[in-house]
Amino acid sequence: MAPVERQLIIGGDFREAVDGRRTTDNDPRTGEVFATVAAASVSDVTEAVDAAAAAFDEWSRTGPLRRREILLRAADLLGQYTEQAVELMAGEVGGTRPWAMFNVELAADILREAAASTTGPRGEVLTSSDPDEWSFALRQPAGVVAAFAPWNAPLILGTRAFATALAMGNTVVLKPSEQAPLAAGLWLAGILREAGLPDGVLNVITNDVADGAEIGNALIADRRVRRVNFTGSTEVGRSIGIEAARHLKPAVLELGGKNSVLVLDDADLDYAVDAVAFGAFMNAGQICMSADRVLVPETMRAEFGERLGKKVAGLPFGDPRDPDTVIGPVIDEPAARRIASLVDDALARGAVAHCGGQPPEGAMYRPTILSEVTPEQRIHSEEIFGPVTTVLGYDSVEEAIGIVNDTPYGLTGGVITADTRKGWEIARRVETGIFHINDQSVGDQPQAPFGGVKDSGFGHFGGRSGVEAFTDTRWVTFRERQARYPF
Repeated sequence: MAPVERQLIIGGDFREAVDGRRTTDNDPRTGEVFATVAAASVSDVTEAVDAAAAAFDEWSRTGPLRRREILLRAADLLGQYTEQAVELMAGEVGGTRPWAMFNVELAADILREAAASTTGPRGEVLTSSDPDEWSFALRQPAGVVAAFAPWNAPLILGTRAFATALAMGNTVVLKPSEQAPLAAGLWLAGILREAGLPDGVLNVITNDVADGAEIGNALIADRRVRRVNFTGSTEVGRSIGIEAARHLKPAVLELGGKNSVLVLDDADLDYAVDAVAFGAFMNAGQICMSADRVLVPETMRAEFGERLGKKVAGLPFGDPRDPDTVIGPVIDEPAARRIASLVDDALARGAVAHCGGQPPEGAMYRPTILSEVTPEQRIHSEEIFGPVTTVLGYDSVEEAIGIVNDTPYGLTGGVITADTRKGWEIARRVETGIFHINDQSVGDQPQAPFGGVKDSGFGHFGGRSGVEAFTDTRWVTFRERQARYPF
């Protein structure tokens, strides 16, 4: 099949990059070219911001019910195009059918929640020290938003990058990941366009990977951009945050994680095994919330590792286009080699594999469970972001909490226990932005404040927090009588 060809979307027009350059987007499983897209330059970035800035005045004054109507229509259209999404995600990012369908469902819910939030901004009537003056605190759209979307959950995180921003009356320039320019950007923008979004309100620029930093920095630096949001690795997110701070742009950053699931001695082991298998291996472990570490009482560790290994080894593994596949490829061969290097280092230093551990085949890496993991092994502290998890033993809950917190990251986690009181006590002590009692680490709901602490980022998407992230608070007064001045 011939590769798909796509252009930039600027001001409602489909156009090539100013200098005519293009770049490729490859199928993770086959390595073949899936699509070619325009490779933007800094000039294209400026034109995209021009379009967003030109559209801002009218869009920001568009009534909330009209904005709501467009977002709800987009949510419905997304559901109608589920099969397109399944095919797109399989070819572009190696997504399995269940993962693609989950992306469609949650992305549609994000649009519906954003639609509901159009009337969410709340002002206040403030007390004034002058009886002839009325004083108000008002929330209003910030302006042009620079949005950076990752490849791993392209429909979910691509939609999250712009949905609430648009709902609040902002305009957006979206830069999707170079590894998912269609699913995380161009395809979604097409749906919003079909739903009636006016030209210039959502613009999409795609680029060659070699130009990523230059394009991103140019977008952030443009004085008309007033908000930045980024989802991705801590390494890149730190550079985005620094650049945003240099230009005094507020940023929402959702970054990496070294997430733990804590299994207590009263847990139902069958349930715990099922929960951990989902939390560690959904989307081949390529979720910022994936469970890298499972903490189990030392007396239960061997049995738990054996049972988890048996379950995971039996999960269908292979072609993401096969509807029965649970675990498909990782995003590319370099990613598979990086994951394998973590496992190989651990095995060389005394770790034991309950399943997996074989060399990768292209971008295919078999799901792996490791125990006997120690701090000397890289996998103990580095984010895995692949189909691997580690089973660690502990002698006391106090020790387990210390292990959970002994990481620069602080995104999410979970505890599985029959005693919810113990769960609450642990939840209050772990250093994460998100925590789930009697569940694993992966969970996202569009109305909830989603964000991490420490090296997992700052700021929140979702719910009231998302409304506040993409609006400014202004103090406005008016007088009924003329003021008196001292001179």
